[in-house]
Amino acid sequence: MLAYETIEELCQAAEAAGVPISQVVLEDQARQMEQEESVLLEQMERRLTVMEESVQSGLDPALRSFSGLSGGDAHRMEVYAAGGGIAGPFFNRAIARAIAASECNAAMGRIVAAPTAGSCGILPGTLLSVLAEGQCTRKQAVMALFTAAAIGMVISAKATLAGAEGGCQAECGSASAMAAAALVEVRGGSPRQCAHACAIALKNQLGLVCDPVAGLVEIPCIKRNAAGTAVALTAAEMALAGIESAIPADECIGALNEVGRSLPAALRETAQGGLAATPTGIRLRQQIFQEAEA
Repeated sequence: MLAYETIEELCQAAEAAGVPISQVVLEDQARQMEQEESVLLEQMERRLTVMEESVQSGLDPALRSFSGLSGGDAHRMEVYAAGGGIAGPFFNRAIARAIAASECNAAMGRIVAAPTAGSCGILPGTLLSVLAEGQCTRKQAVMALFTAAAIGMVISAKATLAGAEGGCQAECGSASAMAAAALVEVRGGSPRQCAHACAIALKNQLGLVCDPVAGLVEIPCIKRNAAGTAVALTAAEMALAGIESAIPADECIGALNEVGRSLPAALRETAQGGLAATPTGIRLRQQIFQEAEA
């Protein structure tokens, strides 16, 4: 199994070979798993397809979760995006896709946990948007998923991807970092720019708590996927513009780990604090479980 220790290691390996991070990861995985690269590319292509299917499912205006807390918002956002909105149709369609994948998850649909089910909308929201808008080829999008995966592996090894351990910064923060790096790669950025995008995305969600209402991955998780998509797009644009993170990506990951361990248990997916403990959050929990018992 691949085990990258640092983002710096990934950058150095890619720079030394004169290739994108994704190519280093693909070659390493093929060698370690003793499989042809074509087999691994086909597997990753299927994951991209599942992302597309989850978005399409989530855009159904009739979709609702079993709790009744979510569903239909992705469709509303898609309709709104057609009119342009404040930030333009591309940005709003990206948000719609992120919400769609997340609502598909809440309705027990098939999704790609990237890196977790609670943050499953961020990579589709970003990567599928540049693909749909013709800003990259399908092959580039598939390859970028290898870069995203490598970033996630480092975060997993050096910190955590679980909200129960590190708060939502570990889930949506990691997903945003993965997506930002993937976006930079498909837009022709360097491995070093991918690292800067990762760092910028992480630092902008550092400290984000995990406080799911009623313990369900719906409120505020789905909207945080939309916000995480915005963070990933912003981080990628900044990195591609030549803006660098003063704090290296690996140090940002270290900070994420430290902050996550400092969070009280009430803010780490226990539904005991934050938004879950508000009067409305408590009322919704009681409503859901009373209905379930009935």
